[in-house]
Amino acid sequence: MQLFPTRQIFFEAGPIVVHWYGMMYLAAFLIAWLILPVLARKRGVLLRSEDAGDLLFAGVLGTIIGGRLGYVLFYAPLYFAENPLEILMVWNGGMSSHGGMIGVAIAMLILHTRLKDRVTIWQLGDILVIPIAIGLAFGRLGNFINLELYGPLTNLPWGILIPGKEGLHHPTQIYAMVKDLSIAGICLLSLLRSKNDGMTLGFFFLLYGILRFLLEYIRVETASGFDLGFLYFTRGQVLTIPVITIGLIILWKKSFDHGRLDTSQ
Repeated sequence: MQLFPTRQIFFEAGPIVVHWYGMMYLAAFLIAWLILPVLARKRGVLLRSEDAGDLLFAGVLGTIIGGRLGYVLFYAPLYFAENPLEILMVWNGGMSSHGGMIGVAIAMLILHTRLKDRVTIWQLGDILVIPIAIGLAFGRLGNFINLELYGPLTNLPWGILIPGKEGLHHPTQIYAMVKDLSIAGICLLSLLRSKNDGMTLGFFFLLYGILRFLLEYIRVETASGFDLGFLYFTRGQVLTIPVITIGLIILWKKSFDHGRLDTSQ
């Protein structure tokens, strides 16, 4: 039995290998399980203990399946078309945060059919985005431990060394962690103060989309981008544009709904 046999591996005992990235997922899901009932009570949402367990299970499946399929389809479709069995080898790495969000959204929509008599889809989205943002931060911590998804060269004193690379590089994983935890904090404030269901969900999509788009400028590309001649977008930026659009649509709709309700009083 070995603890920390390599940078990527947390624990190894014979054929059993637990990666740091897996531990980050476990920590994120445990935190979600603990805080979901608290957030529901703060928001006045009727969420039973078994509901939290079901949401967690659906979230785990949505994150893993959506994250993996998102990576396969968005970043390396030709490679996996030639090596389809490797799609199942999630322990080799390769997860997409955009795919994970799509997977979680689909899982929650399916599960909501059982909860719709007590919880609206907007209420469910509002309480879920906070643990989701925290989970994204844990994922970036896993990237930092593995020294992957780092940034370009920098002279800043907090630059990090990357094995096999020259010079210091931006710790983009840490920037992303700060981004995700900041989003979680802002969404928590929105959840506690906003009277309009769905606003917190809209803020999450908008903030994540804008900040992820900007962060792509200081992140080494792992897949080819899109050159429009006068503009160049990384693949992550292109995938983030729909996220920003969804956030704007939700906020516009919910602001309009709130204004309409105020007018009718």
